[in-house]
Amino acid sequence: MSRTGIAIHRFRYLYTAISTIPPSSSSSSFAFTRFQFQCPQQYLTRPFPFHSSHYSSSAPKQPSDFPSGDFDFEPIAGWKQYLVKLRLLMAFPWERLRYGTVLSIKLRGQISDQLKSRFSPGSSLPQICDNFVKAAYDPRVSGIYLHIDILNCGWAKVEEIRRHILNFRKSGKFIVAYVPSCREKEYYIACACDEIYAPPSAYFSLYGLTVQAPFLRGVLENLGIEPEVERIGKYKSMGDQLTRRTMSEEHHEMLTALLDNIYTNWLDKVSSARGKKREDIENFINEGVYQVDRLKEEGFISDIIYDDEVIARLKERLGVKTDKNLSMVDDRKYSAVRKSTLGLSGGKELIAIIRASGNIRRIDSPLSSSSSGIVGEKFIKKIRSVRESKKYKAVIIRIDSPGGDALASDLMWREIKLLAASKPVIASMSDVAASGGYYMAMGAGVIVAESLTLTGSIGVVTGKFNFGRLYEKIGFNKEIISKGRYAEVRAAEQRPFRPDEAELFSKSAQHAYKQFRDKAAFSRSMTVDEMEEVAQGRVWTGKDAASHGLIDAIGGLSRAIAIAKLKANIPKDRQVTAVELSKSSPTVLEILSGLGNSVAGVDRTIKDVLHDCTFSNGVQARMDGIVFENLEGYPYANPILALIKDYLGSP
Repeated sequence: MSRTGIAIHRFRYLYTAISTIPPSSSSSSFAFTRFQFQCPQQYLTRPFPFHSSHYSSSAPKQPSDFPSGDFDFEPIAGWKQYLVKLRLLMAFPWERLRYGTVLSIKLRGQISDQLKSRFSPGSSLPQICDNFVKAAYDPRVSGIYLHIDILNCGWAKVEEIRRHILNFRKSGKFIVAYVPSCREKEYYIACACDEIYAPPSAYFSLYGLTVQAPFLRGVLENLGIEPEVERIGKYKSMGDQLTRRTMSEEHHEMLTALLDNIYTNWLDKVSSARGKKREDIENFINEGVYQVDRLKEEGFISDIIYDDEVIARLKERLGVKTDKNLSMVDDRKYSAVRKSTLGLSGGKELIAIIRASGNIRRIDSPLSSSSSGIVGEKFIKKIRSVRESKKYKAVIIRIDSPGGDALASDLMWREIKLLAASKPVIASMSDVAASGGYYMAMGAGVIVAESLTLTGSIGVVTGKFNFGRLYEKIGFNKEIISKGRYAEVRAAEQRPFRPDEAELFSKSAQHAYKQFRDKAAFSRSMTVDEMEEVAQGRVWTGKDAASHGLIDAIGGLSRAIAIAKLKANIPKDRQVTAVELSKSSPTVLEILSGLGNSVAGVDRTIKDVLHDCTFSNGVQARMDGIVFENLEGYPYANPILALIKDYLGSP
């Protein structure tokens, strides 16, 4: 195949990903299907047979009714202190540290909500948060040196990290930040620290926030590709990227509201942290200041010094001689220190934590990595094992997903609902729990989200591409022999829908949407009309979702655990042990990468596209593919750039 032919071939697969930023897209022909689980009308007026006995169908509790889960630092004293010292003396070699050690944490790039193996690249939010907690109680750790560089994650994870910084400061230990490159997210974390340092050549760009919505209709027309999309919900803008050239009024309204919420929150938190008026912060941003010395003059940073100078100051603070090395431990190595070694082992009651991160698909694929996305089959198996186990008092489903396959979402919802019938289930949302991600959360008894979690998007989208004109351009032909009136609905990609096919396609999408909406209404103790007001495919921040009844409480994982204890009738002051059930096993590629070897492989974007083209063939409950600059931060967000990169890199 020629180089041009290869590019066209890749384009054909890539178009299906264009509406699904971030990656792990929908199929090349969003072929029509039906949900397997029917929702009879009588279920809308009476409880489901498997409705949890732990939760009534009355109106959801207000956030004030739930425990906050706030961190209270209580120094270890008395005989427990001697026990900890004994454990530290008997600790494994890789757990041993000098007294006066500084924990060095690097926040950079993508931060996963999933637990990572030792050899996996990148940072893991649960391990970062655990390190903050352990360092607060570890008598050997004097403080934290936090390196912050450009982040590639959503605002909910940023909020969780910031909360742990503030919690750590309650221990009385110092935490200083070093920011060589800084935008709004990085500064949002840094301003929670005691001191902020930057080198003279630092890149600062505190210019404000933007949201982008790419539209590919013109590109598709030039290539002879006609998208036929059925989207249900006036705010469900996923299909707009393929069928429109500009934003609709509803799309613009939704994105403006999201942007306003996030920008307002940033101004409020930063002004409070720096002791300034909100108007002063906003005026400073609008000046377009990039000079580091101006940042120091205005009190945005503590000083302008290099990394080695920061370390010299830390040595002076800790009384270390200038000719001696400062004892430091990096966050990856410190992750090996067990909580039990520090006397933080928890109680006898166990709460299971099941993490669900990434795009949703129904079955696994040989093209995907072991930790790629949410595989319905695997997730259901894990849920059933927890349901059958008597050792767990409650379960937390930690969700970080923009959605995906609607059938898989429904099947997982069913299993979560069955689990909630036997023990308390709390949904804890990270950066995003929208569409299929929110569908999963609906099965839980209580839903907790960060104030900036992107949630809701109760709607569906389905469609196919008509490649007729493209096939004519490249000289390709395809003939179909079929039996059955609608047999060619999925197969005929060289022509548009016939009127009767288009009608069936539309009815199928409407049916899927009604099931999603009606189950959401029952789950949130609303009427269908009330749910329709907040559904329609609209994405909300966690704060607005709470005010509209889509979630129950604002907070992170710690609040979800506190609520789980309440629902399981565990006394508030009694310690529990949170058991992670989503630990990933390292693949050979991850191990080689972790050892520093160069590993050749398939580009992630193309691999995910090929996977979904092969295995996803149904209605999609997926959040629209808007690109939030400094808001979402998903990697590989621009499929066009990803294609160009792959094309130029091909032999």
